[in-house]
Amino acid sequence: MNLFLYLLTVLIWGTTWIALKWQLGVVAIPVSIVYRFGLAALVLFVLLLLSRKLQAMNRRGHLICLAQGLCLFCVNFMCFLTASQWIPSGLVAVVFSTATLWNALNARVFFGQRVARNVLMGGALGLLGLGFLFWPELVGHTASPQTLLGLGLALLGTLCFSAGNLLSSLATYCAVRGIPFEMDWSARYIGALWYLVIPGSVIGFTAYLTLVGRMGPEKAAYCTVLFPVVALNVSAFAEGYQWTAPALMGLVLVMLGNVLVFRKPRAIVPGLKASRV
Repeated sequence: MNLFLYLLTVLIWGTTWIALKWQLGVVAIPVSIVYRFGLAALVLFVLLLLSRKLQAMNRRGHLICLAQGLCLFCVNFMCFLTASQWIPSGLVAVVFSTATLWNALNARVFFGQRVARNVLMGGALGLLGLGFLFWPELVGHTASPQTLLGLGLALLGTLCFSAGNLLSSLATYCAVRGIPFEMDWSARYIGALWYLVIPGSVIGFTAYLTLVGRMGPEKAAYCTVLFPVVALNVSAFAEGYQWTAPALMGLVLVMLGNVLVFRKPRAIVPGLKASRV
């Protein structure tokens, strides 16, 4: 079951990035996000109601969900979708995989937790890998301010994801800004929307959180090491993304960086010390 949930999470989260790309066009980016998580929330509400697992929350719980939702289901996806206008969806997925580094840094800033040496080494490798991945775009004929803006937005979206999660505030934002709630009835948009709603949101997050409960967060989080490989290969097939030697080197470095971040430091047994003769 663990292997099934692991593969399911990797395959779903590795393919949602191209679905995000396919939503760009007629419908405004904030409206597409409202559609996705509004429908996903409705589906989850019905499932919880039917399974009798729906629980009431107090005021503090609602405020926490509001703040979490702003970061995890609102601002970050606005950044990811906007970034996908200028850089391949597979590269956005790789940038997202650096969330492990931001998690460690946020824990240091907000909770005072010490950042282990392996985390710093892994973060350095990950950032170096990103440099290699984006090197062809930055120095080649496709180099443009939009490429840098796309990279910056993808990093900002990842930072927001690391901070936490909401939908209602996004709908209010659309109403205040006068953004029309249009609908693109093309098969491509509707298919991408429902793929993001059911597999991408309901099944993907459920499978991942179940995996966290069964294996623990550290082992489950290895999904973020593997799904960029799926995303980049989908991007190569659907968007014409060209693999280059620097890009391949960059992907390897990002993955190695994530592995180092997840690696537990070796425990020191009390009373045992190395001695020199």
